[in-house]
Amino acid sequence: MPLKSLSSRAIIGEFYQRLEQDLGANWVNPISMYFTSDQESETYRWLGQVPAMRQWVGGRMVKSLRDAGLTLVNVPYESTLGLPVDWIRRDKTGQAEVRIAEQAARANAHWASLLSTLIANGATTACYDGSYFFADAHSEGNSGSQDNNIGGAAATGTQPTTVEMADAILACAQAILGFKDDQGELMNEGARRFQVHVPLAYMGPAAGALGATVIADTVSRTNQLLTVSSLGGFQFDLAINPRLSWTDKFAVFRADGMAKPFIRQEEVPIEMSAQAEGSKAEFENREHQYGIFASRTAGYGYWQHACLYTFT
Repeated sequence: MPLKSLSSRAIIGEFYQRLEQDLGANWVNPISMYFTSDQESETYRWLGQVPAMRQWVGGRMVKSLRDAGLTLVNVPYESTLGLPVDWIRRDKTGQAEVRIAEQAARANAHWASLLSTLIANGATTACYDGSYFFADAHSEGNSGSQDNNIGGAAATGTQPTTVEMADAILACAQAILGFKDDQGELMNEGARRFQVHVPLAYMGPAAGALGATVIADTVSRTNQLLTVSSLGGFQFDLAINPRLSWTDKFAVFRADGMAKPFIRQEEVPIEMSAQAEGSKAEFENREHQYGIFASRTAGYGYWQHACLYTFT
C-alpha cells in the first residue's frame, strides 16, 4: 500500500509490525544474555563458581566465592529517515513503504552489529578477568592457565582445506569442553551445541566441514564432526558473518549454556517517533521525518564459552 494513503500513525504501526516480524540475525540469542536496565550503567558480578560435591571428611569445607565485575554503560543510538511530502504524495509503487521496512530491518540488525564488533575485537579487548576475551592465558583461582586463543598451520597459507577446517572446529570444541572454573571443576562438560562463526572467506571450507559426509584433501575420510555429532549428540551450527573482516581466523561459541559468551543490555528498547502532519518539519521543509531511538550496549560475558582459532 503506497504511503500516501497512510497517516504517520499508521506508518509507525507498520514499522513496529515489521520490527516484530524480522527478528534479525538468528545467531544472536544463542550466544548472548539479554538484560534490561533502568539506569545509565549496570555492573555484573562474576562471583565465581560453587564448589563441587566432595566426600565428607573432617567436617564441612567452606569455600568463598571469588568476586570480579564488569560495568556496562548504556549508549544512545538513533536513525532518522526524511521523506519529502511530495514524494509521499506521488509514490504509486510503495517505494517509501519499502524504506520504512528497511529501517525496521536495520534496527533489528543492530544487535548483530554490536556483537560482531565484540567478536572481531576479542583478541585485543579485556573481559571481566582482566585478560583479553580471546587470550593465551586465562587464570582464576584453581583453574590453572587456560587458552581460548588457539591456532595451527594450514597447508596453503591461511586458506584451510575442508579437512583442516573440520580439525580446527573440533579443536575449538575440545578446548571449550575442557575449560575449568575457579574451583578447578569442568565448566562445559554438558555442552552439546556449538556455533561456528566464520567470515565470508571461510564460507566454503566451513560448509564442507560441517555438512559433507566424506571430506578429503590428499585422501578421503569420514567427516569426524558428523561422527562426533551422531555418537556424542553434538550439534554444530554455522553462522556466516559478513561483518567479520578476518582472513585468517574464525571463532566457536557454546550455544546451549545458561550463561553466554556475550551480554546484551537495554535501557530503552527501539522506539519510533515522527514529525509529520502539521509539524515544523512539514511547514518549513515539506518533509516528514521518522526517527528511531534506543539506549543499549553489549559486552563480554563468559570467555569460557568461546574459542578463537587462527590459521598460520
